[in-house]
Amino acid sequence: MAEEKLNDQMIVRREKMQALRDAGVAPFGHRFVPDHDISTDIRAKYGELSGELLLEQGNMVTIAGRMIAKRGSGKASFGDLLDRGGRIQFYIRQDRVGEEAYKLFKESDIGDFWGIRGDVIKTKVGELTVRASEITFLTKALRPLPDKYHGLQDPELVYRQRYLDLITNRESFERFQNRTKIIKAIRRYMDDNDFTEVETPILENVASGAEARPFITHHNALDIDMYMRIATELRLKRLIVGGMERVYELGRIFRNEGMDLRHNPEFDTMETYAAYFDFNDVMEETEGIVKAATKAVHPNLKFTYQGHEMDFTKPFARMHMVDAIKKYTGIDFWEPMSDDDAKKLADENGIEYEDWWKVGHIINAFFEEKVQDQLQEPVFIYGHPVEISPLAKVNEQDSRFTDRFELYILGSEFANAFSELNDPIDQRQRFEKQAEEHAQGNDEYQPIDEDFVEALEYGMPPTGGLGVGIDRLVMLLTDAKSIRDVLLFPTMRPKK
Repeated sequence: MAEEKLNDQMIVRREKMQALRDAGVAPFGHRFVPDHDISTDIRAKYGELSGELLLEQGNMVTIAGRMIAKRGSGKASFGDLLDRGGRIQFYIRQDRVGEEAYKLFKESDIGDFWGIRGDVIKTKVGELTVRASEITFLTKALRPLPDKYHGLQDPELVYRQRYLDLITNRESFERFQNRTKIIKAIRRYMDDNDFTEVETPILENVASGAEARPFITHHNALDIDMYMRIATELRLKRLIVGGMERVYELGRIFRNEGMDLRHNPEFDTMETYAAYFDFNDVMEETEGIVKAATKAVHPNLKFTYQGHEMDFTKPFARMHMVDAIKKYTGIDFWEPMSDDDAKKLADENGIEYEDWWKVGHIINAFFEEKVQDQLQEPVFIYGHPVEISPLAKVNEQDSRFTDRFELYILGSEFANAFSELNDPIDQRQRFEKQAEEHAQGNDEYQPIDEDFVEALEYGMPPTGGLGVGIDRLVMLLTDAKSIRDVLLFPTMRPKK
């Protein structure tokens, strides 16, 4: 960076960096081994002990972290040190650490890293404190942190400079710690239920498994276009054909689509497939996954999301899509009707549609426009029309609908699942039907995955499949309004 672009504080900090070097102190130091974490070790072990008992015990600890506050004058000072476990006060006196070390501390800045060894005490006001007997300078911060009282005022900077958000916003830091706990709990649930975690390609020759626009790239050595995966479904089903029986993959999906509070071009999902399951078994599986994830951060299964009190101790409700539409609109799609009849109902109720739509498309549109937002408590909506479910098995009692469900909470979809279509002839016909829709204007159609159809011809057992939106689940369980708040580095428009 050019010198003339540095502000006064940055210039002073660089001068201090040079002063450290001149004094023989490495400004960007060396290995240091703390033996205690501030929260899980020090506060957990000593937080409830009296000051007298702490003095009597003389518990010595070694900690390291970023100095985020500094106060005092003369030959004694206080400061606050921040590590991944939280913050703690430390107390430093010249007569305990030595004149040279104390001078070094007095000249250091907020944001610098220190290693501190000392005993754990409590001040007269009862604050847990590390009384330093030895201090080690670790890293010089060349830029000042945002003002501690105001933090990052520009919302864009929260996402563009996540590191500053993590330093200054403990709520955000804890949210990402909880994201990890949630994902660990989900994996543990799957492993405990005898599923095998697998990895499938991110680069695909055919973008398949969902209706979505893919990102396209080019493989130079093969001189072919390739696609970032839009779903893991068809790869995982091949593994069911291969006899793995229960598999799951938790990882990143890429869709070349818009961004809003609930959508980012890359996001995490988990897809699971279990041989011999049907969609009713998968409902049980899904409820187990969601409750295991919830318990990881809310042990009593109760929490608040954006002012809504949620209670996951109760069984999740189940409702057919047609029954849900009838409940909230009075319109009965159980009655047989033509495409024109359905379009007339759409016209009468302000539902927009495409010319090529069938009855099933319009049923789904009624649900999305008139019902979805009213589903506040957890509910499995099942029985999706066959027209919008090209990979799901047709219901045996009513061929207009499929054995598919989606989990809705607070008006948002959190999971999508079905009894998988394992008839290769039916599967090809549905793919071909999608091709006809593409010719009529469906621009999210993807080419037929011929290899997948061939795999089905070798035989796939009855199978239940599930897709869970990991980011949305983390949003729900950490009270985050935007998907950007649960992605460490969300996609951002380039700076001008």
